[in-house]
Order: sequence, then C-alpha cells, then structure tokens
Amino acid sequence: SQIATLHFAPTVKAASSLKASGGVGEIFVTGNTVIDALLLMAESAPEVQFDGLDWAQQRVILATVHRRENWGERLHDIAAGMLQLLERYPDTALLLPLHRNPTVREPLQALLGSNPSVVLTEPLDYDRLVAALKGCCLLLTDSGGLQEEAPALGKPVLVLRDKTERPEAIAAGTVKLIGTNSDTILHETETLLDNKRTYETMSQAHNPYGDGRACERIVAELKHHV
Repeated sequence: SQIATLHFAPTVKAASSLKASGGVGEIFVTGNTVIDALLLMAESAPEVQFDGLDWAQQRVILATVHRRENWGERLHDIAAGMLQLLERYPDTALLLPLHRNPTVREPLQALLGSNPSVVLTEPLDYDRLVAALKGCCLLLTDSGGLQEEAPALGKPVLVLRDKTERPEAIAAGTVKLIGTNSDTILHETETLLDNKRTYETMSQAHNPYGDGRACERIVAELKHHV
C-alpha cells in the first residue's frame, strides 16, 4: 500500500485509515467486491433443503460459531441461549453449520444435537450459504464476513462477541454486538422476533460495505488511469 498508485477502499473509514497510514496513491471508496459476488450468487442460488427444516412454516435463525475467543465456557453460554430461545419460540428453528474444529464441533453437537428444532450441518458451500442467508430471518454469529454480507440481503445480525473489527456495521445499525451471555442472547433475539419496527430498522439500514457495484467502480477508475 505504500507504493501503490491506486487504492480501492471498501468504506469511508477504511479510506481514512489508509490515508492515515501514509499511503501515497489515490484512494477511491468503492464498496467491497465481496458484496458484488454475494448479490450475483443470490440471483441464482437455489432454495436449500435440510432434513428437519421447514422454511415455509418456521422462522429460521442461521448461526455460526467458531472464534477462539468463544471456546469453552462462552460456547456453552451461547448454546444455552439458543436453547432458551427455541423453547420460548416453538415456531423457530436453528440452522447451524458446524466448524470442522472438534473444539467447537463436539460441544455444540453434545449441547444442541438432540433438540428437534436444531439442524446441524457440515460447512456449507458458498451457493448453499447464500441460499440459507436468503431464507433465514436473522443471524447469530461470531463471523466477521457475515457481518458484511448478511445486511446486503436485509438480514439483521446479532454478533456473539464483545467487540468487532467491523465498526462501520455497528455505526450503520446493520449489526449489534450482544456478547455470549445466554440471557442477553435470548433478550436481543426475541426483541427482533417480536418487534417488527426494530427488525425493519436493522434489516433496512444501509449496508456500509457496498451495493454490488464495487467492481464497476474499480473498472471505471482503472480505465480512467490507463
């Protein structure tokens, strides 16, 4: 970045950080190309079927958990919050692709695997993940990438962490940090499930990471500088 002629930053904050780091090239805010890929995939992603999951009759929550900071007791707290939620809302189901790391996989299988409202799967290929994003009502996740991607499809994201490297999402209102306390997970999720206005405020908030035209903007600038 210190010697590049052109920089294509995903957000205004990223551009500011790049400028502050001493980069000498021109900086353009274009959005993140990952949103372009997501929206392209969403146009053709087929509906995904999972045994035990009824997209038409159930409100499906997509969950992902894998970060090292959530191993151990925090993982148990997350699972406990999910179980409380499913008990409170019988019409709700949880779709949870399991990380391959046994430190994460095995406790989640033990804690959640016997619940009929929980569907545990292997990690999803990207087209199946996008289809799941389209079909779900909201996300419970500690993933960084999903904090950028899910809001592009109008899905609120509750982040199972105490801090995030995506501050733009917090400022925009597309995601909310809720930590891993089981009671907090229950409270914050039921607020979205029960309060239509709160849900719509998050789902309709502008996604700061792009609108699907990042590649178009990058190509235009490259042509201009040829």
